[in-house]
This record gives sequence, structure tokens and C-alpha cells, in this order.
Amino acid sequence: MTEIITHSPEETIAAAEKLAKCLRPGDMIAFRGGLGAGKTTFTRGLALGLGLGDCVSSPTFALVNEYRDVKGSGSLTLYHFDMYRITTEEGLESTGFFDYDFDNNIAVIEWSENIEEFLPEDTIYITIGAAGEGDAPERKITIKDGERFADAWD
Repeated sequence: MTEIITHSPEETIAAAEKLAKCLRPGDMIAFRGGLGAGKTTFTRGLALGLGLGDCVSSPTFALVNEYRDVKGSGSLTLYHFDMYRITTEEGLESTGFFDYDFDNNIAVIEWSENIEEFLPEDTIYITIGAAGEGDAPERKITIKDGERFADAWD
């Protein structure tokens, strides 16, 4: 398990940028964390680290946002899912989730708790939560089985 403490949204983005350098096509990241925990902020950092720009927004109403290589090569897409309202296999199927090209791209899933039983065994689980008191911006980011990423922050 790898744990990181960040003290601002900017530090959260920077941590995610570093993690992105260790990602490879086929990786799926499942976020755990409450409303306002920093899941979308972390995703913004991943997109930046992957060279996909910073136009990341929460996919709450769209269910999925796709971020492609801003240089136009189109070699990698980051799929950003929000599964807040999806709680059944039928609901997941209706989103087209199983039709995405996960083998050649990277996916992040907010509210993954709702669909964990349908995720691949090698899914990377990241928990984000408050590390400070009250509304403090500190975040504790925990990567389960994150040994692969341990050197990202050295």
C-alpha cells in the first residue's frame, strides 16, 4: 500500500501527474472517496501527466468523459467514468461500459464502489479522503497494492 498526503489541490494534481508516468495502456483506476474528496482533481493531474491537457470535468451528468491526446496523435484515450447512479449490471451495461477499448487506453472510475464486482481483478484502487480538520485542503491518497507506483514520488 502506498500513501501520500497532499496539502492543496495543486499538490494533488502534481501527485497524480507523477503517478501518470507509471501508467500503461490497459490500466483501470477505481476511485473510492466521498463527494468533494478530490477524485476529479486527481483525474485532472492524471490527464496532465499523460499529455492529454487539463480540460477535465466531473462526468456526473454525462456518465463518461473522454480525454484524447491534445497533440492529435490519438494514441491514448483516458476514459473518466462516474458511476454514482449505476448500481446494477444492467445499469452498467446500459452505459456501454463493456464496449470501451480498455486494453489500449486508461480508465478512471469515480464511485467505483457501486460496480466493483464487475471490475477486472488487476484494477488499481485509489482511496482519497480528508487528512486535515474540517474544510482543510489536505488529502490522504492511498493506493492499494501500490508497490508498482512507490518510486513515483521519489
